[in-house]
Amino acid sequence: MAPSRRRAPTDPLDTANEKDDSQFIADYLAPWVAEWTHPRTDAHYSLTLARPANLSEDDLNACFNLVKETSQKDYENSADKWHPDKKLQEMRSPELRYVLVKDTAGSVRGFTSLMPTYEQYQPVVYCYEIHLKPELQSTGLGSLLMSFHTTVAERLPPITKVMLTCYVANQRGLAFYKKLGFAEDYISPQPRKLRSGKVVKPDYVILSKVVRKDGDGNDEVSN
Repeated sequence: MAPSRRRAPTDPLDTANEKDDSQFIADYLAPWVAEWTHPRTDAHYSLTLARPANLSEDDLNACFNLVKETSQKDYENSADKWHPDKKLQEMRSPELRYVLVKDTAGSVRGFTSLMPTYEQYQPVVYCYEIHLKPELQSTGLGSLLMSFHTTVAERLPPITKVMLTCYVANQRGLAFYKKLGFAEDYISPQPRKLRSGKVVKPDYVILSKVVRKDGDGNDEVSN
């Protein structure tokens, strides 16, 4: 899911987003993990970082199909519903960075996407997506991919946290993020009580993981 972003004045985040993929790795992700071995099957996979403009249409479509495979039902059951054209447009956002996981045949079997950005004036690394084929789930690969988000955040002041959005219905995903140290962020939407007395609960939650304190010694950047 995409965050609703409110950009602050330009600063080091814009500088980071202007770097090409190799320089981004050198500055924020070195030493890079280019290969990964499945702990149960010993199958080998490659990991590459790329902007949408540097992805082939086949790779981008493979990522989109993974979103459909793992999350379309959650989208359909949400207030926003499933809009494939809108999702594809979002996935082409030029400042996104994709980490692709490919098997030896060159087939995309998993990916995550991230962006240093502002969310309600907070400088964050936003995790837009993380999706894995079934054979790669519960292998430690998901934790490795999420560690890239944390590494970028740690190496890019003034960022203080990694942030993401997760559907409430995605209980497996919520448990995964909680295990990695994520908790509900203070900007996450809260239940609303209508005039009729009915309580409307949000169908998604905004989670964050603090990687450093801000300049005032706080865990969170307040408005």
